Amino acid sequence: MTEASGLLDRSERGKLALSGAGAKGFLQGQVTNDVEQLAASQGCYAAFLTPKGKMLGDLRILDTGDELLLDTERPALQGLFNMIRRFSVGYDFDLHKCTLKRGLLSLIGPSSDELVGGLPHDEHAHDVVSVDGIAARAIRTDVGIDLLCDSGQTDRLSRALEARGAQPVPETVAECLRVERGRPRYGIDLDDTVIPQEAGLNERAVSFTKGCYVGQETVARLHYRGKPNRHLRGLRLSASARTGDELQLAERAVGTLGSVAKSPRLGWIALALIRREAPPGAALSVGRSGAQAEVVELPFG
Repeated sequence: MTEASGLLDRSERGKLALSGAGAKGFLQGQVTNDVEQLAASQGCYAAFLTPKGKMLGDLRILDTGDELLLDTERPALQGLFNMIRRFSVGYDFDLHKCTLKRGLLSLIGPSSDELVGGLPHDEHAHDVVSVDGIAARAIRTDVGIDLLCDSGQTDRLSRALEARGAQPVPETVAECLRVERGRPRYGIDLDDTVIPQEAGLNERAVSFTKGCYVGQETVARLHYRGKPNRHLRGLRLSASARTGDELQLAERAVGTLGSVAKSPRLGWIALALIRREAPPGAALSVGRSGAQAEVVELPFG
């Protein structure tokens, strides 16, 4: 018997759209990944940075052929909007606010294709589908399929997916899977002090062959010549702990806890940006809780 897909409403994510001939050229100069190489029904993950290479946010970019759809963590939405408005002078495109106009449902699990099939397996591949007569854009994710729809159809779409066998799950389930896979989240694990390489995002989010973009000099210099002072690591915890708890190595602070989850398979685990003097295998103390943490490579085994 196939395991049911989990269903989670993520409509709170920030959503924007860019339409017009200048949209790709504009975004190409603002984000870390290569937007101009996208074809219709393709997408990519990227970051937008300060001139010093620090992350103002991350986002998913989808090319529909008619427009670029952007979605980002809600804490980064205003920064993304401000960046677009500030630097858009001279470019021929229109900016559309879509956060309240479009719902976003996530199917989680390998059986997602049985509910909404036909998508390529490349992450961010997307296409328009119909689920019991409800139009939606299906988007391949690392753990299943996202469905972007008109906000007025979100509840109806959710019921249709449940009728097909999807089971609603709490956000804690999705967050546990994210932590196990070692994927940081902006606003929890990432903020405006982080350079993409520190968070292990170069492979997913950064092109080193495209033209110039804001923050490129720092990102390229660190990649080719430098060594990050911090690395995103996994932590196996001996007990529960809280996001923001200080991590210490021999009574010296080496980082703070980011996302924390209780895995049915692994117990208490977490993500954290940790200074390089605490490599995998190091034993850390966690805040004042008395908990201990073992540093491990990501993703969790």
